[in-house]
Amino acid sequence: MNHAKAIDYPALNGAVARQQSIRRAEVRMARSFDDLLMVYSVRSAVYIAEQECPFAEEFDGNDHCATHFIGFIKGEPAGCIRARFFHDFVKLERLAVLKRFRKSTLAFELVRSGIDLARRKGFRRIYGHSREGLEAFWARFGAKPIGADRHLTFSGFKYTEMMLDVEPHPDAITLDSGGVVLLRPEGDWDQPGILEVSATQPVRDPEENVVLILPPKNVPQC
Repeated sequence: MNHAKAIDYPALNGAVARQQSIRRAEVRMARSFDDLLMVYSVRSAVYIAEQECPFAEEFDGNDHCATHFIGFIKGEPAGCIRARFFHDFVKLERLAVLKRFRKSTLAFELVRSGIDLARRKGFRRIYGHSREGLEAFWARFGAKPIGADRHLTFSGFKYTEMMLDVEPHPDAITLDSGGVVLLRPEGDWDQPGILEVSATQPVRDPEENVVLILPPKNVPQC
């Protein structure tokens, strides 16, 4: 007599869930050196190898003063986007998705992540450059051309300047969010940070490890 093997349904359901999770686009903020290497690898493949953009134009000196998001498909780095913050607007730029993943939703998820970050930081305007012919992609998020004469040309392509008006997140970060929240890692404001653990330690004597700064010799004192 053949005995049917018992099916472990919880384990099976878990395996199915894991397979589904690696099929979906996953986006996270780049926080480590390895994350940045993945961002740079994607951009090098898309802009330098595929579009023949000069290295100095692609890596323009702004990467270390920006926030980056890295996107994954099936656990592999597949796309990225960069955000830079100005007085009253955020600039989303350097959106790149590897060619073999462009039929996925990753490009949309990357842009949404940038928009969500801008709203959480309280911004109301998001600015960007749409490569000619791709304006409809940005229009799906509500972005509109700034004006008929607002075009740029660089790296061999023509771009349209576009603006998206948004409402700040209901729980946008402000000074009233509190010092503890403002100490937390960028984008993780809803999770306790390491300094909150540090706050449970005894307070040190204010005279401990004090560094005295002495005035230079032979300098007249005011």
